[in-house]
Amino acid sequence: MSVNKVILVGNVGKDPEVRYLDKNVAVANFPLATTERGFTMQNGTQVPDRTEWHNIVAWRGLAEIAEKYIRKGSQLYIEGKIQTRSWEKDGIKRYTTEIYADNIQLLGKKTETGEYQTPAATQQPATPEPEQPVAPPADEEDSGLPF
Repeated sequence: MSVNKVILVGNVGKDPEVRYLDKNVAVANFPLATTERGFTMQNGTQVPDRTEWHNIVAWRGLAEIAEKYIRKGSQLYIEGKIQTRSWEKDGIKRYTTEIYADNIQLLGKKTETGEYQTPAATQQPATPEPEQPVAPPADEEDSGLPF
């Protein structure tokens, strides 16, 4: 068995490029940036933010949604799979790795113009706060779970 699943939450780097192929099949391409926040190590060493860029490919209905609603700066949740393809140009074999989207969710609030705006409150602070443990429900016996 094998699994090829990618989950990303990030910001769009530029407006999607949408093309229509044979039989009016839409395909959208756009870059998505994900950033791991920097931190300070115990010895005082500063580790800077690290941004990774992902090439997103969306087909058919998802491409049409991208064309209508996704803009540079939009914050998105994307589920998909990773694929690498190759081609030859000027006698040199080239490669690219892309994320083929299966699900795209726009994050943030919808503005009066119909576009989604990323809320500032969802951005993580530069130094992550420790996670708080979640208390189990008071009536665990009635949860209906077999364990």
